[in-house]
Amino acid sequence: MRILEHRALRGPNYYSRYKAIFMRLDIEDLEDRPSDKIPGIADALEAILPTIHDHRCSVGEPGGFLQRVRNGTYAGHMVEHVAIELQNLVGFSVGYGKTVDSYDPGIYNVIYRYRDEATGLAAGEAAVDIVRTLYDGGHVDLAPIIEHLKEVRDANALGPSTGAIVDAAKARNIPYYNLTEGTSYTQLGHGVKQRRFQATVTDGSGIIGHSIADDKNWTKQILEDAGIAVPQGYTCYSWDEVKEAAEWIGWPVVTKPLAGNHGSGVTTDIGTMEDLKSGYEAALSRVRDNSGAVIVESYVSGEDHRMLVIDGKLVAAARRRPAHVTGDGKSTIQHLIDKANEDPRRGVGHENLLTQINVDEQTHRMLEQASLTLDSVPPEGEIVFLKSTANISTGGTATDLTDEVHPEIKFAMERIARLVGLDIIGIDLLAETLTRPLDQQSAGVVEVNAGPGFRMHMSPTHGTPRPVGEHVVDMLFPDVTDNGRVPITAITGTNGKTTTTRLTSHILRQSGLSVGMGCTGTVEIDNHVILRGDYSGPAAAQAVLREPTVEHAVLEVARGGIMRRGLGFDECDVGALLNIASDHLGERDIHTLDELARCKTVVVDAVKKEGGYCVLNADDPLVMEHGTYWARGEIIYFTMDPDNPALRDHLSEIGMVVTVSHGRIVLMRGKVTVDVVDVNDVPIAFEGHAPFNVQNAMAATAIALAHGLEMDDIRAGLLTFHPTPAQMPGRTNYFEADGVKCLIDYGHNVPALKALEPLVNGLGQQRKIGVSTAPGNRRDEDLAALGAQLAGMCDILYVYETDARGRAEGETAKLIQEGAEGAGANCTVHVIMSEQEAVSRAIGDAKLGDFLLLLVDDIAGTTERLKGRSFPVQADLAQE
Repeated sequence: MRILEHRALRGPNYYSRYKAIFMRLDIEDLEDRPSDKIPGIADALEAILPTIHDHRCSVGEPGGFLQRVRNGTYAGHMVEHVAIELQNLVGFSVGYGKTVDSYDPGIYNVIYRYRDEATGLAAGEAAVDIVRTLYDGGHVDLAPIIEHLKEVRDANALGPSTGAIVDAAKARNIPYYNLTEGTSYTQLGHGVKQRRFQATVTDGSGIIGHSIADDKNWTKQILEDAGIAVPQGYTCYSWDEVKEAAEWIGWPVVTKPLAGNHGSGVTTDIGTMEDLKSGYEAALSRVRDNSGAVIVESYVSGEDHRMLVIDGKLVAAARRRPAHVTGDGKSTIQHLIDKANEDPRRGVGHENLLTQINVDEQTHRMLEQASLTLDSVPPEGEIVFLKSTANISTGGTATDLTDEVHPEIKFAMERIARLVGLDIIGIDLLAETLTRPLDQQSAGVVEVNAGPGFRMHMSPTHGTPRPVGEHVVDMLFPDVTDNGRVPITAITGTNGKTTTTRLTSHILRQSGLSVGMGCTGTVEIDNHVILRGDYSGPAAAQAVLREPTVEHAVLEVARGGIMRRGLGFDECDVGALLNIASDHLGERDIHTLDELARCKTVVVDAVKKEGGYCVLNADDPLVMEHGTYWARGEIIYFTMDPDNPALRDHLSEIGMVVTVSHGRIVLMRGKVTVDVVDVNDVPIAFEGHAPFNVQNAMAATAIALAHGLEMDDIRAGLLTFHPTPAQMPGRTNYFEADGVKCLIDYGHNVPALKALEPLVNGLGQQRKIGVSTAPGNRRDEDLAALGAQLAGMCDILYVYETDARGRAEGETAKLIQEGAEGAGANCTVHVIMSEQEAVSRAIGDAKLGDFLLLLVDDIAGTTERLKGRSFPVQADLAQE
């Protein structure tokens, strides 16, 4: 078997409303060997993956998939189920999958859900190897496969603290994005509603507060001045100063780097000069600058506690104990450490709830102080401490004590958060107990932490887990009804997408909203271009929704993006389906209009059920058949026929219809008709000569109504949107120069040209001179049909070629030429391979009264060439 394509679909897509992995799989010789021809393959599969018995498949009951294997299915179907089960075995609960054959024998499209993209892709590759091995009668060792998938999972997993916040956001239907690869820098929400955080530092965390927390001396001064108990201490810059400070303070003491975190470089309970020297060197090795600054402070007896304050409220408290083992009277300390590390909750670094105990220099020093070694056998019940600090990241344990915190301690901790100025702060408190006020016991605050870890509170070794991630999300989004989303409008169809997207954006801006727009040509934020290129896919959605000023997103959605990556969002507020016509057929297993229709309806299927709207073209039979079936939310139809019989029931149920009546665009709802605007006053309608743009204007009107815009704002938007390069680059851009009319457009398919034909006929005078091409990935018959359509619209046609897409040079242009010459029209056809030269020839031919139809790729360049261009006038012609 060979994987031909393998990629993640990152949103609603042709195959599923949810994220899924797409694998295009060539099963090669196995096409002639379905599973029922391989004796014992079902039993072998179940032996390797016993839990695959739970897969119901189409049978609808446990064991259903294995029944399909015994009765006969294809290798691609088996790969699908194995990929699903492998993900389940490494902790990702997934169940959906489907395998469909393609138009090519032996090639299947395998689809299956994923939670983590990298793990999902790796599971698919492993599944192919497993199924191939089973077909060959080989042995499958599952253990290393699972181990590899776990490594992939862990390498791509969010850290525990970040994951807790993201999980809490997902529970409130707040979208999230990882903003930079390999970091925990994360965005919650869209556009202007977004909030960002990295680990547990939020965009609301003050930089001064963060600096205070990073400087232990600064922290101590602020707290001490405020009457908070802190250890007595000094900042030292040499070994001599360290010795002097320790002798002045009195034994025991603590050494730590001035700036540090996670207990790095901290040594506690130092009672001798020898240990002081070791502690100084450990602290010095962790100093993050060249200052050599080390703190020496008095050792405060008592238990180590981490107090977590979020948004000014104490939300969790835990007693931490350093990494330790408890003797059983039989085992050595090394054996007890090894046994502790076998706990499945312990992992490397921050990958799991607890961290493995690492034997290091500090461990040996702790044992030496206790007159022990790794080979010592401690008595039963005796606790042997292996670290001097109680951080979870060094193997410590935690016991939740949130419900035992005295009100005076709670007030003190919340006060510290205010004094330091952090919205999330971890406070390290040494105290005998949390049940009595601090002034009634030996206690002191030894450190505060910006970006504190959440593991000890989420999953304490003992006690009640605390939902600290929820507290962060509630702080960032205090309105419990706010899901952090801005309205999203998604627009698709075969033609008119870009115009409708731009017009909709213009109307929204006219109403005072900050709009982010992605379309063929650009990504724009409030009319400022930030990216250029074809942004009619998910990349535009990502760019727009991450922009901090965007209040409304308007996105053109093309079939290519849907098939390659799915939508760039999980749901939209309004989805518009303008039309469905033959274009790009034969690509990515889209060969029929019904298949193309299903692709386009992904947009309306992604509309949210509650409060969402679908805008559908009631004049298009395929839109009415497929769009209405898949549409979610409420439907608004638009039609050129106010008496459209298909809409009677919709109107009788007080549904909305936008249509044209007596030369005006109107809104019909039930028995009420409301005027919107006169068609002749809409600039892009060309006084009714461009019916396709009248449809686009109606679609934009319907979208604006779905978003609740006032009629005056909609009207103002329609009246101020012009077919100029500034507002509609490359879409029916109209010029006149010395009696020659010029129309620049991007239309490269037959439906687009048929829609354009009434405008060409309405504007054209004498000769019509055309320049056109098409991408080479169209079918032969489509290119020939394009040529025939152009021949019927032009007297002279220049065909050029810029995008062969796999065809031989000149092949695309020749097919268009043959179609034009075979149409029987009175049209002279020239093939000029260079676009620039073809445009030059057309401009050179044009004389007074002629009409230029320029269907070009280089819209900006052609527009510049036409600006200020002088065409021959009557006096010049008389002299020729």
